Amino acid sequence: MEKTNHNAKAHPWEVDDKARLCRFLCYGSEGDIYTAREEVQVSRESAGALLALLEDGREAEVLEVITNYCQEGRVVSMGPCLFALAVCSQHSDVKTRQAAFKALKEVCQDPVCLFAFIQYKKELKDTKSGLWGRALRKAVSNWYNGQNPMNLAASVARCKQQNGWSHQDLLKLSHTKPANEGVALVCKYIMKGWKEVKAEYADKENPEEVLKVFSYLEVVEKVKHSSDETEVITMIEEHALEREQLLTHHLKSKHVWKALLKEMPLQSLMKRLGKMTAKRILEPGSSDTQAVCDRIQSDAVLKKARIHPFSILVALENYKKGQGYQGKTKWEADSNIIHAMDSAFYKSFTYLEPLEKNFVIAVDISTSLSSIVPGTSVSTAVAAAAITMVFASTEANTQVLAYSGGSLIPCSVAAGMTLEQVTAELVKTPSESTDCTLPMAWATENKKAVDVFIILTNNPIWAFRASPVEALTKHRQKMGTFSKFVMCGLTSIGHAVTDTPDRGVLSICGFDLGAIMLIRNMAQGLI
Repeated sequence: MEKTNHNAKAHPWEVDDKARLCRFLCYGSEGDIYTAREEVQVSRESAGALLALLEDGREAEVLEVITNYCQEGRVVSMGPCLFALAVCSQHSDVKTRQAAFKALKEVCQDPVCLFAFIQYKKELKDTKSGLWGRALRKAVSNWYNGQNPMNLAASVARCKQQNGWSHQDLLKLSHTKPANEGVALVCKYIMKGWKEVKAEYADKENPEEVLKVFSYLEVVEKVKHSSDETEVITMIEEHALEREQLLTHHLKSKHVWKALLKEMPLQSLMKRLGKMTAKRILEPGSSDTQAVCDRIQSDAVLKKARIHPFSILVALENYKKGQGYQGKTKWEADSNIIHAMDSAFYKSFTYLEPLEKNFVIAVDISTSLSSIVPGTSVSTAVAAAAITMVFASTEANTQVLAYSGGSLIPCSVAAGMTLEQVTAELVKTPSESTDCTLPMAWATENKKAVDVFIILTNNPIWAFRASPVEALTKHRQKMGTFSKFVMCGLTSIGHAVTDTPDRGVLSICGFDLGAIMLIRNMAQGLI
């Protein structure tokens, strides 16, 4: 078998090993298909480009990409990056292993990631030597010692174990020696428990940082043994305790939930609005409901949370539906909450960062747009309108088109329009059969240079006059630009445009926030 020359200069549209690695890190597959809400399973077999780049001596490049993509939030889930880092940490080259372990504290920002990394290393271990060598022990020790003591205490209280590993396991196996008094206190709490911590620190004159950690852990322990509702609420409000730090019987109290809602992360709050309404924790016209509404649409809160408009829309439509996915929990949606979430949806566009690229958003209206995007309560018509708004409101050079059969109609979509107005604008054209090459042919004929074509459709099977890749190639050749093509099958569960070696083509099956992230990554040439 002839070996590929990985160092040969490739055309910008060819999928080389680096592009395959970037795809793998972003969504767990080296292919050009992303399926929304799919559980990602990674293995050596699915990471061929990663192994090829390491074999070619490009270890430093691989580790740089892993670290950058994690730190910049360019991945749909952390699993593929953690797996790739685990592979690098077991490379035959000692410098690569050292660099991988050095990157651990930058890549693993919380215990969940750390536990997952350790588990991947365990699964990858293919020699008789033990897992816990000197390098891993040092890296795990550095992870704990590199944490702010208060942040470490809070993360330990939130997440004690996962993926078959606990903090106690990691501290014991890594032989961690705390680098400062704050971390020492948390480590003692993990290994010996609160009773011994209290005995050692309660009567000592401790530095301020140690005292803060001690006081926090004291509250975490105290709440576990409290049956006094008022006391529990006071501790939640004064020490910002979270749901994970409470016991099951605490969460049966409406008043405890009301206290939690005051500081609950906005994304979590929006997801729980239905249950809170169903349990009458949030009642129409109550001061608690008004406080939640004020918080949802607060400019300061939205700016800090930076929740994407599409996430807010999904939460809003789920809430308006009045029941959970399995239909067991039902509620009557509160008009004030709906209004607050609607307000938050429009305000959230303010915090989107423009890419400064030329986009064509083309909506296929040849089939009914009344279907539902899988995993949500959002109709495909509303989803298409929201996706269109995301780009039209942030990118100055965005052309919106509706197409059906042989006709293609430019749409007037501008910042400031409502979701209802955009939806009506998109579906006003009569529907016929479909041809997704029309937008590219239109741009080519009108000499419009386009960076990214985004096609939104319900159709799982497309009728083409010509291949979409051929139409894309013609546009590139005529306009002298490396245009990209993204086909979003909003109701699809696995259909793709074509199996192509073209780096500028991506198929999205279904739709979620990860899909928007991948479109942004593609527009910037990152995948």
